[in-house]
Amino acid sequence: KDVARSPADVVVTGGDSSLHIRTPRGQLSLTLPAGVTFEQGSCIPTHAGESCGEELHFRLRITVARRTDEEASDSVMERLRAKETYCFLCQGCMTRLLEDRVFKRVLPLPNGNWNAIVDDWCCHPDPFAKKLLPRAEDCLLGDTFLLLARDGNCEQTLTEEVSPVGSEDSQDPKKPCRRLTLVSCKSCSSELGEAVAPENLKLYITQVVVEPAVGDRKPEASLNRSLFLERAIAARLLGLSNSLSTFHFSVQTPDEKAFLLLWLLNSDSIVASVPERCVGGERSISSPALHSPSTRAARVLKLLYTTCSDTGIQQRDIVTSWEVNAIGHPVVLPLKVCEELLQVIDDSNSALPASTRCMRSYKV
Repeated sequence: KDVARSPADVVVTGGDSSLHIRTPRGQLSLTLPAGVTFEQGSCIPTHAGESCGEELHFRLRITVARRTDEEASDSVMERLRAKETYCFLCQGCMTRLLEDRVFKRVLPLPNGNWNAIVDDWCCHPDPFAKKLLPRAEDCLLGDTFLLLARDGNCEQTLTEEVSPVGSEDSQDPKKPCRRLTLVSCKSCSSELGEAVAPENLKLYITQVVVEPAVGDRKPEASLNRSLFLERAIAARLLGLSNSLSTFHFSVQTPDEKAFLLLWLLNSDSIVASVPERCVGGERSISSPALHSPSTRAARVLKLLYTTCSDTGIQQRDIVTSWEVNAIGHPVVLPLKVCEELLQVIDDSNSALPASTRCMRSYKV
């Protein structure tokens, strides 16, 4: 209400793939995603509930055109193809890690911790104890990682370090302390994944950029870390939700310890973050900055989340319920990436109006 005191002070109109919001302070133009248009005259004020003293709420109708051509996916899982040539780069410093890789086969792995429940339904020794590893010209796709063979560049671009995973004094005999051989970029020391066998690498999709070796496609190379991580995880969650018909995800560290619980609500929300200087300043209504369509709205995933380390009673009850009922498809990421992801989600949450940041005992 720093911008408008009542709904009568706000006029919303639409243009060519844009939304125009006029208030006593001036006009703000938002560029809408491709194919999205505002239906003129559909904007109506709604009750703001407990936030009526601070916020004005409106409901409007939009039209979404069916896409005739698919945009390039943000998910590397959907872009990788057999018999195509790719280069793998470190997302942190863009150093080329693996060059001119051509895969004869690009195959999906079983989803999630499929082998973690073998003991529960097999009455004889684990028939799947042997790891699923790629051949020399294979690329195997996990939920959040790629499995592939080393090549001659690895000695010059990668470093390895053995690190313990799990608790030394664990009381669970099925989860003894084990050691992982972590793989990092030699140039910037960013952790990239693991060496699962002497000749095989596991690279997390949040840590590497995969580019075609030929062509003019320039993907996430120029994106900052937060935006790259946000797009990579959002695309993967959406892909897993569509393929597995699940909406609950448990973000876990490699030792299978839950870090963050995510509940995907929908993928058709549109959000625009408007800098305060664009709407809160004392400017003339004819100021060019107020009429410039420089602010862009974007499609986002709307999800509920809670951290597993939260000490609140309601949050602990949620975590316990998810664990007891085995709710949440596992999404395994390195601990540092889990922490980065939480920061990205918290930043997104803090940018929302105060009235929309929480739903029941979850954050939005």
